[in-house]
Amino acid sequence: MIKLSRLNGQSFMLNAFYIETVESFPDTTITLTNGKKYVVKENELEVVKSIQQFYQAVGMIKAHSMWEENGEDE
Repeated sequence: MIKLSRLNGQSFMLNAFYIETVESFPDTTITLTNGKKYVVKENELEVVKSIQQFYQAVGMIKAHSMWEENGEDE
């Protein structure tokens, strides 16, 4: 689970396994595999980093960032 904030500041936890897309419209919008959408305060990069940390914590990806391997590090 990753912790996010709604635009009104209310925090909530979201299961990162169900995230299909993360986009900025300019507000960050997360679309789940079931089509449900969440608009959050965090920017796109923060959400992606939270997802990456979650996947590392559950052993889905190794500690070395898959984004760094593609030359897209901070």
